[in-house]
Amino acid sequence: MYYLFSALIGYLLGSIPTAYLFVKKINGTDITKEGSGNVGAMNSLEVSKSKLIGISVLVIDLLKGAVSVTIPILIWQDIFIYPAVSLMFAVFSHCYNPWLQFKGGRGLATAAGGAILIFQFLLVIWGILWVIFCLMRKNILLANIAATIFSLIVVFGISDIAVKYSYPVPENVSSLIMLTSAVLILIFIKHIDPLKEIISEYKTNWKPKR
Repeated sequence: MYYLFSALIGYLLGSIPTAYLFVKKINGTDITKEGSGNVGAMNSLEVSKSKLIGISVLVIDLLKGAVSVTIPILIWQDIFIYPAVSLMFAVFSHCYNPWLQFKGGRGLATAAGGAILIFQFLLVIWGILWVIFCLMRKNILLANIAATIFSLIVVFGISDIAVKYSYPVPENVSSLIMLTSAVLILIFIKHIDPLKEIISEYKTNWKPKR
């Protein structure tokens, strides 16, 4: 019953279509049909041409993740599994929004909002990797993808250390790996289309040396 309640909290909070509501209200356009079609802060900025809208969407999406883990923590305090489950479902419903025919964002802001509170270690690792890859390739989407993949590898590789820097402390390593993997895999899946575009562009521009 507690798992179901946690999942419901996250799912409802994550399903708030922030970018869609902001852009629809201010610009009168459907963000799912504009730009990349992504229901997130970056596409909100590109479609609306407004930094205020882009920042507002980012902040609220962060709060969706933060609140989704705060409520279970307030109820069950030192039990990791419930806020983690809530965050996983918040990211899922953000990525596959039930109010927008299961279209949504890529889940990064919502995941980060929750990770700030329960898994700072993963957030710091992801952020460091993102900066490294962004500086190397000068491509935000590619940095998102690479940081997500390598963060997953890091969690598997040093899971014992990751457990120590989680709050609440996970009941066991398996629950930590399972839930963080689920969130990172969701984020990666939402980046598959951009990854295909990056690969296609690379193939087009690549010229073999003679």
